[in-house]
Amino acid sequence: MLLERAAERARVPVVWLKVLVESGIVQLYNPLTLVRLGQTLARWGLGIAGGFSAVAVRFPDRVGIVDELGELTYGEIDRRSNALADALAGLGVGEKDAVAILVRNHRGFLDAALAAAKLGADALYLNTAFAAPQLGDVCERENPVVVIHDEEFEELLDKAGVEQQRVLAWTDSDAPERPTLEKLIEEGSPEPRTPPTQSGRSVILTSGTTGTPKGAPRGNAHIGAAVALLSRMPLKDGWRTHIAAPLFHTWGWAHLNLAMLLGSTCVLTRKFEPEKCLQVLRDERCDSLVVIPVMMQRILGLPAETLDRYKLPRLKAVAASGSALPGDLATDWMDRFGETLYNIYGSTEVAWVSIARPEDMREAPGTAGKPPVGTEVRLYDDDGQEVPRGETGRIFVGNSMLFEGYSGGGGKDTIDGLMSSGDVGRFDEAGRLFVEGRDDEMIVSGGENVFPQEVEDVISRHEAVNEVAAIGVDDDDFGKRLRAFVVLVEGKDASEDDIKAHVKDNLARYKVPREVVFLDELPRNATGKVLKRELVDRDDDTAEDTAGDTTENTADDESSGEG
Repeated sequence: MLLERAAERARVPVVWLKVLVESGIVQLYNPLTLVRLGQTLARWGLGIAGGFSAVAVRFPDRVGIVDELGELTYGEIDRRSNALADALAGLGVGEKDAVAILVRNHRGFLDAALAAAKLGADALYLNTAFAAPQLGDVCERENPVVVIHDEEFEELLDKAGVEQQRVLAWTDSDAPERPTLEKLIEEGSPEPRTPPTQSGRSVILTSGTTGTPKGAPRGNAHIGAAVALLSRMPLKDGWRTHIAAPLFHTWGWAHLNLAMLLGSTCVLTRKFEPEKCLQVLRDERCDSLVVIPVMMQRILGLPAETLDRYKLPRLKAVAASGSALPGDLATDWMDRFGETLYNIYGSTEVAWVSIARPEDMREAPGTAGKPPVGTEVRLYDDDGQEVPRGETGRIFVGNSMLFEGYSGGGGKDTIDGLMSSGDVGRFDEAGRLFVEGRDDEMIVSGGENVFPQEVEDVISRHEAVNEVAAIGVDDDDFGKRLRAFVVLVEGKDASEDDIKAHVKDNLARYKVPREVVFLDELPRNATGKVLKRELVDRDDDTAEDTAGDTTENTADDESSGEG
């Protein structure tokens, strides 16, 4: 195993060069462009300020953003962020300050992020699905100087008690009372800025599925992060990419960062709608799509006659991440749209861990794929000892993208320089990773170990089941018992006994849920993850009465992915 790791490290530089050339990042430019490019990177570094300034040098007239307001070239994006940085400085934003960004997927997100970076300020990406208490807690802890937000969140910010200066990114009224990004950009100077003495950070918040969201700061992007993705995904220079995943989340944010290397055209819509997504892919001639799994589920849930209208022959890569692909979702998607799906497993803290290519998911359904170049993954038992291939262990990761520790203090467990992803899994003989669940979700029922995700995958394959979540609940006799929450496909029926029989036919008897509760929908956050803490809070007597009543999710908002 040590020899394998040494060999893998030795081949990294070769793979890097191959990836950079094949993706089109390394190419020939005229001498003047090369000089200006070198000067820009020398002044600004490799963060988003330097990266987007550099792509403006390389491709000033190439369209960088397409949203509901129209198109912006990379040259225009660069000048807009200069002007906004100038105006934000006038509002008191400086180095080491924080700028909170509560914005859906549109140009205002990039305007704000770039302006903060050019000031040396931290960009705090707020989840557009936060409830008022969460929003208030995060803003109090991170203490931003300015909150840049879409007008629709004005009342939410009031309710959260956020007292910082506010600037509107997207306006719905004709004469908003707050200052707007467009007004500040109009008033600020678009001339090139002097780089700050230190770079700002991007603070991405954890999903908050188990409590208050934590800030996970990251320093300047490392080119290794991009090469890692591109080593197992065929993204190319100049592609048109529809980023449907929310930009405030690690996955959407990652592809916005990739754009500054690939010179991609990022196609954005503020909210996700299943058929609208297919229309955008077709009408905007998109080469790639960035999604979270619940978006895929909603697209495949469209009527067959609707899906038949969208053949999408130009679509070459569908990049999915954010939560596990349940059941047969991967193969169902590829059966409909072709062998273009790439499933990325990772977390806010460790970034991407492994990538499953189409052939991986065909050959080994349920796999999370293999680690990309520059990423090391090991599995350890509870005593910190590495487990043999085929056995289950806690997943630990080493790469250039590990976060710096939570902004409020604390971090993740580390062993031998590798950081915990928070999950458990195993490697098969081909070196493919299988994630079996959260390391804190395994339950011991009657002396047997049960991972809810395995049971969820089986139940999701029942023809009448649309989605499912399973949790462990206290049991006087068995210590813990498994309870499954099931959402049925519209127009189909299944009883509790039907679901239990289906699990019994496919798994050991001790993995059959003791209870099956039917709901209208599962509570999800904006990145599609099920909020299991809300399911835990439901007691036996009220579970059915409160079906579909979630405080953080509606079918048109949360599960939309905020894109």
